[in-house]
Amino acid sequence: MYLTRFRVNTARSDARRLLGSPHLLHGAVNMSFPVPPPRDGSGPRVLWRVDHDTPTETRLFIASPTRPDLTHLVEQAGWPAAGEPGWTTFEYGPFLDALAEGDTWGFRLTANPVHNIHHQHSAEGEETKRAAHRTPRHQTRWLIERQERAGFEVVRKPVERQLVERGDEHELIVRDQRALQFRRSPARSGRDDVRITRATFDGRLRVTDPDVFRRTLTHGLGKAKAYGCGLMTLAPVR
Repeated sequence: MYLTRFRVNTARSDARRLLGSPHLLHGAVNMSFPVPPPRDGSGPRVLWRVDHDTPTETRLFIASPTRPDLTHLVEQAGWPAAGEPGWTTFEYGPFLDALAEGDTWGFRLTANPVHNIHHQHSAEGEETKRAAHRTPRHQTRWLIERQERAGFEVVRKPVERQLVERGDEHELIVRDQRALQFRRSPARSGRDDVRITRATFDGRLRVTDPDVFRRTLTHGLGKAKAYGCGLMTLAPVR
């Protein structure tokens, strides 16, 4: 496994075009691999995420089973005349192998929190429809409901802090919520439009099942993985 970090030059028009369409960026990420890994669930998949840390600092992260070549992205959305590669790729496997039960990490996850609902006019037995969670409270609950099956638990705040910050029990912040609508094909609209809601979670977690957690990190969490959702990255707790 590999983890790659690419800094985006938002002054370039092609960079802004890619950032404005998860479908186009998905295609650009896939072009980084001569043979894209299968997406049938048989092994780790390509996951990616865009972090807008500051108005001048936008970074693309990619987790992948094979090493990517982002030369085309440097030409479109980087600094091609800088004389540097433009991206950094790290060996991810040794880090994943070293994860152990009880480890505590800071984490970031961009996800597509959704649930299945019955429309009020739906007939009995009719299939449910997928709908987005749109409030931080429901988005937080979405993540907490999945943590056990994903091999981790979000760290709870000390009781005294919970009493002060009522309704906020976990070391978790939900931010950068975006409702996105884009086209799979730029020349067509209507039924080809894709609508997703993305939210970014920053917090602290504790590993409860290392094997399951490794799968979460390499297969992704939640829906819309092709469109920049599902990638969780870790950082040492300060």
